[in-house]
Amino acid sequence: MSSATPESDLLLTPLNALHLELGARMVPFAGYSMPVQYEGLLAEHKQTRESASLFDVSHMGQIRISGPDAGLALESLMPMDVIGLGVDRQRYGLLLNDQGGIIDDLMFVNRGTHYFLIVNGACKAGDLQHMQERIGTRCTITPMPDQGLLALQGPQAAAALERLVPGVQELVFMTGAAFQWEGAELYITRSGYTGEDGFEISVPGERTEALARALLAQPEVKPAGLGARNSLRLEAGLGLYGNDLDTTTTPTEAVLGWSIQKVRRTGGDRAGGFPGAEVVLGQIDGQQPVTRKRIGLVGSGRTPIREPATLVNSAGEQIGVITSGLPSPTLSQPIAMGYIQPDYIQNGQEIFAQVRKQAIPVQLANMPFVAHNYKRAK
Repeated sequence: MSSATPESDLLLTPLNALHLELGARMVPFAGYSMPVQYEGLLAEHKQTRESASLFDVSHMGQIRISGPDAGLALESLMPMDVIGLGVDRQRYGLLLNDQGGIIDDLMFVNRGTHYFLIVNGACKAGDLQHMQERIGTRCTITPMPDQGLLALQGPQAAAALERLVPGVQELVFMTGAAFQWEGAELYITRSGYTGEDGFEISVPGERTEALARALLAQPEVKPAGLGARNSLRLEAGLGLYGNDLDTTTTPTEAVLGWSIQKVRRTGGDRAGGFPGAEVVLGQIDGQQPVTRKRIGLVGSGRTPIREPATLVNSAGEQIGVITSGLPSPTLSQPIAMGYIQPDYIQNGQEIFAQVRKQAIPVQLANMPFVAHNYKRAK
């Protein structure tokens, strides 16, 4: 959860003073000083599941890509259908390298006049450099470092936000729209990283604290930190870049093939044409080997199963690795995500996690561990 950046070199989000005022425990994360918890991880996790929590995610990168060729330019970097995405619709995306490995996972929205991207904080500088090198002559790439980003998550998020920004309740999962709040221009999507209903709010940096205070004044809302965000996303079966996804992982290995639309697959109108297409489409089509796959696991006892524990078979031979793991606050049992040799997914053989020289029995489990609670279109 922390990084090695010296404390004096850490960047601050627009909410830094508010975090300190609220008594947050701050940690280095993605080059920023970020709140890991306020009241405590378990309380904040429960608050998000039952009511609503406000997360500061201003460390993430916000990028505008514009120009008449912007959609096709983006398609040359990702195996997603970009130009077929409707206005104010959002989609999950993967930036790939030439071997089909994942450089970053991101969200992108068609704003009509441009595409709006939200990328991981630790990857944003590299993502921008990659985009400039690959498509910088085809479109205008504009980083938005002066924007704040808030995530309001939980079953009561819509009720709380609607009081401040009338009309947001009309949004459904993976859609967005422009709104105003006390003269500030906002762009709000109904999305998030917790598995709960919720919103991500792009707001001018100088208005971020005022909006956060207004949201925290709502009776349903309390602040939450990175600790709860991590336990919520793991229960939701959502991978964390740097842990569960990296430049050596392909979409098929990560079980993210669902994010690649038919039009970009073999036989589609715009098949291929993205970095690593031969490997990625070859794995989807069964023409290229897949030596590992991302899986969910639950522990049979109380011993937490954390990364980077190895997975072994009954003979003690390594067959995989844990990439994320913790005790689930909702399920009250250890849960984990990791990678395993595909043969072990179907054959029912015993699997063990090697934790401090102890072999802990684990069972494969479908993800999400806790059902998603998104508000989808009817």
